[in-house]
Amino acid sequence: MCGIASYYNNVFKDMNIAAKPLAPPVAEGTRDHTISICKGIAIILMVVGHVEAPELLTNFIYTFHMPLFFIAAGYFFSRKWLDRPWKFCARRVKGLYVPFLTWALVFWALHNVLFYFGVLNEDYGNWTGGVTHPYSWNGAAQRLINIVFSMSGYDEFMAGAFWFFRGLLVASVLFLILYKLLNRSACLRGDTAVVLICVIALAFTAFRIFFNARIQTIPNGGMREIWGLFFFGAGYLMCRYGGYVPRRWWLTLALFGLMCLAAVLHLCGMNNSGTMRDVLTLPLTGLIGFIVTYRVSAFIHAGRLGVRLRRLLVYIGENTLYIFVFHIVAFKVVSLLKIWYYGLDWHQIGCHMVIHFNHLDFFWVLYSVAGVALPLLGVEGVRRLRRRFVKA
Repeated sequence: MCGIASYYNNVFKDMNIAAKPLAPPVAEGTRDHTISICKGIAIILMVVGHVEAPELLTNFIYTFHMPLFFIAAGYFFSRKWLDRPWKFCARRVKGLYVPFLTWALVFWALHNVLFYFGVLNEDYGNWTGGVTHPYSWNGAAQRLINIVFSMSGYDEFMAGAFWFFRGLLVASVLFLILYKLLNRSACLRGDTAVVLICVIALAFTAFRIFFNARIQTIPNGGMREIWGLFFFGAGYLMCRYGGYVPRRWWLTLALFGLMCLAAVLHLCGMNNSGTMRDVLTLPLTGLIGFIVTYRVSAFIHAGRLGVRLRRLLVYIGENTLYIFVFHIVAFKVVSLLKIWYYGLDWHQIGCHMVIHFNHLDFFWVLYSVAGVALPLLGVEGVRRLRRRFVKA
């Protein structure tokens, strides 16, 4: 292994391949918000993917939108954390475990209350026919333990997107551990170690799929976490070498065409299960999706589509946490409107994530807008109240 790594290191040196950052230069004193805009676009796509939008659009979104979040996280990884691993882990715990724990406990505590008011019920559930049930004392205690110790046990119907907190925490910490271990070898130092981590993640995913194996210590088998490890490492490499991808409009359009083809072929995203086809296609669709989204985000950041759009997407991208937490709650507001509009049974408010009746009508657009706008309006209202109290 060391000999192979040394060989390729020498090849790269002979080819004069050096790091070439993806980010285009910005004016001095100006902060580059391109990745924030990427995250803003990604969170909007996540919401649209949860509202039972037209199938082709949903297929398009799922081929790259969750990899985009992991790539964006890895994009900002710094090698300084190799010398300060505990500080990195502490930051990850504060930024991911603490908000997960806080809001998972809120939904845990409100679960039976929501049943009392009918917001959750046993008559309507997800599109496959599954429903949720009130917690017994024993069930509530077990879920509490799962929330605290394994980042699982959260309310699937109200906090269904919370797997991302665990996925990114496991992926980023595992990346740091592997990078630190591999970086001790002289022939694997630097970016070669990151490439090897990505290869290991792909190989391990293929191994698990072939043998239908699971990581029993990680809820849902760890498939998303290992994919997250790959895309986290890819994000780091994209920051270092993404500048080699030509900044040409025709190339961006060609890559977008490949994304559309992936949607037509119904290539899968970061599911808990997978096939060998996913091992071959998801790395491509994920990376292509990031490149296209980044190019569009850079175009928006330059103000080509207006300053207001840039500010809005930056704001959304910097407040993705609240959309992750509350977008399903926001859907209930639109569900009330749909129940009134069609004269449906009140208990359809319990449908997850949205009301399934006539789901291809215009309501998917309203769900999408509400899923992004209402959480942000709520958090902005809380912030303004805090500022008023502080001034008083």
